[in-house]
Amino acid sequence: MSMTSRERIRCALGGLPHDRVPYQDAFWRSTEIRWRREGLPADVDLGEHFGCEMARIGGDYSLQFPEHTIEETDRYRIYVDGDGATRKVIAIGDDWTPHWLEFTIDSADAWRKHRDRLTYNSLRLPTLDGYRRAREKDQFVAFSAHASFHPTWHRIGLETMLMAMIQEPEWPGDMMAQHAQLIIDLYDGMKAAGFEFDGVFLADDLGYRTAPLISPAMYREQVMPHHRRVCEHFAADGLPIILHSDGDVRPLIPDFLQAGFTGLHPLEAKAGLDVGALRTEYGDHLALFGGIDATKLAGSEEDVVEEVRTKVAAGKEGAAGYLFHTDHSVPSDVSLSNYQLALRTLAECGSYE
Repeated sequence: MSMTSRERIRCALGGLPHDRVPYQDAFWRSTEIRWRREGLPADVDLGEHFGCEMARIGGDYSLQFPEHTIEETDRYRIYVDGDGATRKVIAIGDDWTPHWLEFTIDSADAWRKHRDRLTYNSLRLPTLDGYRRAREKDQFVAFSAHASFHPTWHRIGLETMLMAMIQEPEWPGDMMAQHAQLIIDLYDGMKAAGFEFDGVFLADDLGYRTAPLISPAMYREQVMPHHRRVCEHFAADGLPIILHSDGDVRPLIPDFLQAGFTGLHPLEAKAGLDVGALRTEYGDHLALFGGIDATKLAGSEEDVVEEVRTKVAAGKEGAAGYLFHTDHSVPSDVSLSNYQLALRTLAECGSYE
């Protein structure tokens, strides 16, 4: 059988038979620059060129502060973002690394002053242009947003947030609750504007490289209620819900399932997440999205082939779906020829027929 990308991913996430492992990936800007030096045409979009099958579309869920630049050089830029945070992005090679300097929202009083900024309005809606292009290509269209934990620390700072969650949890909890409501309202607003979604992709980075940022108990008490709330809203429309979180979130996965997530991305191998071990532990309960170790793709040709074959074979076990993706965005130490080899290997071993 031959399927469209939309059909393929819907079946993969729904535990239904499909023709082959779906493909999706992301790329650093520095990787794109390297690959163009190595022969990739200058006028191609990497996602289109390699055949990415999912389109992630969302709206504006910032606090809608006016953005403005404070200082800019060829080495760095200091600016105030839409959440009222002052950031400094520094040029590191061909990429930019962000740093947070200060925050407008730095206390419960500051949050109460600006709380109404985190409510829905029509200015938050995107245009239909990207959606229409995705539908023309029969891609799987996912409603895309950050969930509650990650955007809250972007607004107040991670240290401030973690201390507040221990000492005065009411105001970061209210921020997360207000954000969850905005995500629900934004989704409903986009549906009313003509968007039709096949699934949901929610990002909420909850892990360091060696452990979660918070304990499972704190997750269950302070974050999970907001995750469950949005998941229940999406599940009412029959949509599969993918959670993106970097780092080692293995202790939180049982709670992710209880919250209503049906898939996990990107399965960071460097943080100890292994596709085979996850498939063994969670069987048909969790769709696995990613896990291809980018450090192996930067190795020898033998490393590339073994990594793809091993992870794809493990992911294909059982009914729960597996989707190809590196364990983060593809870094610039991966050559174009190695990445092309990885995709040829996926084509050879990814079929279910």
